Amino acid sequence: MALDNTGFSSCPESLSLPVSEKGEEPVEEAPKDAPPTDVQNTFEELGNVVTTETALPTKPQTNNNMSFQDKMAAREAQANQPRKKVQGAGQERGKFGWGRSKRKRQRYVEKNGRCNVQHGNMRETYRYLTDIFTTLVDLNWRCSLLVFVMAYAVTWLFFGAIWYLIAYCRGDLDHLEDEAWTPCVNNVNGFISAFLFSIETETTIGYGHRVITDQCPVGTMLLLLQAILGSMVNAFMVGCMFVKISQPNKRAETLVFSRNAVISLRDDKLCLMFRVGDLRSSHIVGANMRAKLIKSKQTQEGEFIPLDQTDISVGFETGDDRLFLVSPLVISHEIDVRSPFWDMSQSQLEKEDFEIVVILEGMVEATGMTCQARSSYLAEELLWGHRFSPMMSLAEGFFDVDYGAFHHTFEVDTPSCSARELALAAARLDAHLYWSISSRLDEEKWEGPNLTEQTEKSTDSESVREGDGPTFTVGGVTNTQDQSIVGEQNGSVTTDQSESEA
Repeated sequence: MALDNTGFSSCPESLSLPVSEKGEEPVEEAPKDAPPTDVQNTFEELGNVVTTETALPTKPQTNNNMSFQDKMAAREAQANQPRKKVQGAGQERGKFGWGRSKRKRQRYVEKNGRCNVQHGNMRETYRYLTDIFTTLVDLNWRCSLLVFVMAYAVTWLFFGAIWYLIAYCRGDLDHLEDEAWTPCVNNVNGFISAFLFSIETETTIGYGHRVITDQCPVGTMLLLLQAILGSMVNAFMVGCMFVKISQPNKRAETLVFSRNAVISLRDDKLCLMFRVGDLRSSHIVGANMRAKLIKSKQTQEGEFIPLDQTDISVGFETGDDRLFLVSPLVISHEIDVRSPFWDMSQSQLEKEDFEIVVILEGMVEATGMTCQARSSYLAEELLWGHRFSPMMSLAEGFFDVDYGAFHHTFEVDTPSCSARELALAAARLDAHLYWSISSRLDEEKWEGPNLTEQTEKSTDSESVREGDGPTFTVGGVTNTQDQSIVGEQNGSVTTDQSESEA
């Protein structure tokens, strides 16, 4: 029976149906002073989707032709409409499905191999001067070039000032026009000429009309000192620049690692895999691969160890860590009992916070210097249930490597449980198969047709036969005493001796 809504012109708020049901998030109610809108037109414009950014429209109060039950049904229909949660780019869903900013983990080692560690509050800086050669080599190129230029400029200026001081003290500058005067250095009439003479002496360019005379023993000793110190400066600075130029740091730029690491089954075992390749034709001699797990932990005594390093085996026991890096290789870490990922499942991997650092070391074939390439993988960069795409094909007379598929992966069927659970399931399956096969063999042994025939024959031969000696029944067949030894070895001998003969 339809009810007229004139008697319910002012419906209390307590009669309104709840807008949230089980499994749905609560929706904010519209303010009481919000202007009414047409619900049907709103549904047509938005495609029957109500977003959480706007409040739910209230029922128009001007329509007096609808009954109270129709109003209640309309409100229930509005409450059951699907709602969207606005999720911004680079955000993850929170507790109620709302978008929230994802915390970015600080890398210990960058993808390009740079260690993201800065040393501060170092008070013993004099230790850098004890190894000045390594300090100069470790400087960046701007500082190295500055030190290189300043080393020569300072020595030239220093000895130029000494040559000028000698000429000034001897009075050579006061007898420039006196031809009878023998100066220490000919044609040195000022600081510029003394500076040029210092450059000519240290660099052994060759003297022009400025030359030292034999009337100046102090100048002779200074000339020897400058020649020796100049040779030492040349050897030191040229050595620093040569070592810096020949450093194999840029060689590591052509050693590439895959963008992501994958976890999938290999030989029925969960394995963590990543790919490494060399872009150059010259090979890395004696390439060796290592991997470290960087993760903070707390000991049983309550000690907190930040960024604890744990070895990840990539074939050290079997020698698989020594690579012949001619073509791209997939490095595999088998997740076994000794692995730090033994108890980690796919769901736990999404919650973990760690970093895997991979290190490739080897000797450059062209220069013979040791090279090291590094990279890292965060927990979100590990793809569970993926495998690397093949990138090598056989061409006419050679193998073709397509580096366009170096970072490509594809999904494969992989259990989401941990390696421990997978091993337990495999052990249960093996035990079940073992006991089922053994029980089946026992059934065939005891319930087979041969045993039934043997039982029938044994019942027929229960009568005792008279003879010179006792008779033996082996497998249901009566034999003489000379066959008893074979029957005893088979374990199925039945001895039947007559009572009368006994």
